[in-house]
Amino acid sequence: QVELVESGVGSVQAGWSLRLSCSTREYVYTTYCMGWFRQSSGKDREEVATILPEGTTTYADAVKGRFSISKDDTNNTLHLQMNSLEPEDTAMYYCAADYRCWSKPDMYRYWGQGTQVTVSS
Repeated sequence: QVELVESGVGSVQAGWSLRLSCSTREYVYTTYCMGWFRQSSGKDREEVATILPEGTTTYADAVKGRFSISKDDTNNTLHLQMNSLEPEDTAMYYCAADYRCWSKPDMYRYWGQGTQVTVSS
């Protein structure tokens, strides 16, 4: 069973930073594609960033240069460092994983519970 446990919920002001974390089992962390996704009110879930087991990363255009996805090998934890946050970044953020990266969020089989990020102007 693949379990993804997220942490890092927060409400911040525009321009501030926040880090989200997602812990999982070692075999998921070392062999699965993992990523961060978000869904804001009235919109479809969208990909934010993904990382392959060997470390290759991809980012959505909206977050390039501001967000950074990384892995902490000491405790099998995935992070999303979010800098220069904007009100448009307000959403429920989800950690997801699968044996490969998919082109559409709905194709990922394993999801965390979600964590709310609110950015005020």
